[in-house]
Amino acid sequence: MDASLAARTVVLVHGGFVDGSGWQGVYSLLKKDGFTVSVVQNPTLSLEGDVATTRHVIDAQSGPVILVGHSYGGAVITEAGNDPNVAGLVYIAAFAPDKGESVNTLIADPPPGAPVPPILPPQDGFLFLDRAKFPASFAADVSAEQAAFMADSQVPWGVEALSGTISEPAWRIKPSWYLIATEDRMIPPPAQRSMSARAGSTVVEVAGSHAIYLSQPAAVAALIEKAASGSAAR
Repeated sequence: MDASLAARTVVLVHGGFVDGSGWQGVYSLLKKDGFTVSVVQNPTLSLEGDVATTRHVIDAQSGPVILVGHSYGGAVITEAGNDPNVAGLVYIAAFAPDKGESVNTLIADPPPGAPVPPILPPQDGFLFLDRAKFPASFAADVSAEQAAFMADSQVPWGVEALSGTISEPAWRIKPSWYLIATEDRMIPPPAQRSMSARAGSTVVEVAGSHAIYLSQPAAVAALIEKAASGSAAR
């Protein structure tokens, strides 16, 4: 891969409880601006499996890739981003674990007063959010109708996916960008600031919920395009 080339290919990775269709607004804006865009559909059963699925999509592209992850997708891109075709990482209100960390370790000790995601007790190894509390916690700035649909169409999130640990965090060797959602009630904004600072990311803060990738696609697409330009400069 020629690192001097501006990346014109984007791979989008969704988080837990949802699928890749939420990226449609971001996808459309990037396509309009001439980017090649692929959306990964991870089963979210295990981190290892999701990393493998994501790498299949990365390796199917030609030229350098900007790898984007939302929420749990940030853990996936932290591991999958070590692929040599990845030129830069973009975290959207996402987990950015370090070596040996997992989503579980990052959420283990929430600070006093932090919002606690309404995750129900595991059912046969899978997690769901309380449907009644889903809109306020995950999608407070999308329409009530859309938030209700998201709550009723949740993708089961495997307990193994949350406990999967990072072997080598790609943000230690690849440039990264991070969009902090300042009204997030799933991953507290202070935690997002801490993770993005540790990763040395270029940061923007946008007022929005955890579903900011869906509610504010223009802000998300703008940061991805900034990353695409910036990856060549690095």
